[in-house]
Amino acid sequence: MAKLDLTVVILTYNEEKNIRFALESVKGWVKNIFIVDSFSTDNTLEIAREFKCKIYQNPWRNYASQLNWALKNLSIDTEWIMRLDADEIVTSSLRDELIDELPRIENDITGLYVNRRIYFLGKWMKHGTMYPIKVLRIWRKGSGYCEKRWMDEHIKIIKGKIFFLKNDIIDNNRNNLSWWINKHNQYATREAIDVLNIKYNLIQYDEVPAKIFGTQEQRKRWLKRKYAYLPLFLRPIMYFLYRYFIRLGFLDGKEGLVWHFLQAFWYRFLVDSKIYEMCKKSREDKSMLIQNIKTEYGIDLNESW
Repeated sequence: MAKLDLTVVILTYNEEKNIRFALESVKGWVKNIFIVDSFSTDNTLEIAREFKCKIYQNPWRNYASQLNWALKNLSIDTEWIMRLDADEIVTSSLRDELIDELPRIENDITGLYVNRRIYFLGKWMKHGTMYPIKVLRIWRKGSGYCEKRWMDEHIKIIKGKIFFLKNDIIDNNRNNLSWWINKHNQYATREAIDVLNIKYNLIQYDEVPAKIFGTQEQRKRWLKRKYAYLPLFLRPIMYFLYRYFIRLGFLDGKEGLVWHFLQAFWYRFLVDSKIYEMCKKSREDKSMLIQNIKTEYGIDLNESW
């Protein structure tokens, strides 16, 4: 099989439970696979070497900084680049679609969207706004980069048009629930900063614009700005009820109950709790808020990206 003129970039840190599945899904049909690792202490790199990946290491700050470091420093020699998370796989149907479509894509198209399919506790989350999630994961070299945000980052296309592919990548993290909760506790800090930034303009983001009639992530960004001004602690309740009942999340069964409760309510309530704590300690003074985030959470908002 002739390999596509495509480089896959995967960021890793202690991903031994997931990385083999990701690599199996792209081996043999893409030209390059790059691993950018944040000094894993498990068998992640040993598994990557089995697949003859090109391995780089760089200290972690956040996803956007790490991916943009990769785009700047890796020896990428293909026309197309694909971002793939370590806990994701490319479905065989998407592989076949790319093999068929990518060589025929018109020159003015520089960004490709795919559908993201989330599995939780081994079950596909089909309802509650969870599918399809359309994400831009493939772009022409030099035509895009990762927007500079602390959370919920997307690829920003700087020139050209976009095209929507029909098939899926699968997000299926194989770590346990305790791992998921600990990770989302860390996410909640960054999410709190992003929500506060909407209200207080703490830092300037170079980001995908918020548009009600734009792409899916632009619409979500617009809705997130509206969400930021809803009453604290009430909005997670409203969001959960919307997703679980109005958007039929209850059809995802027991796994769906756990997912939608934790992801739509518990996580959002934790974000609001951290916002409340940050604002209470800083008395909603912008400079004190920035200093409090640095002192209490170790995040320097004045640090250069």
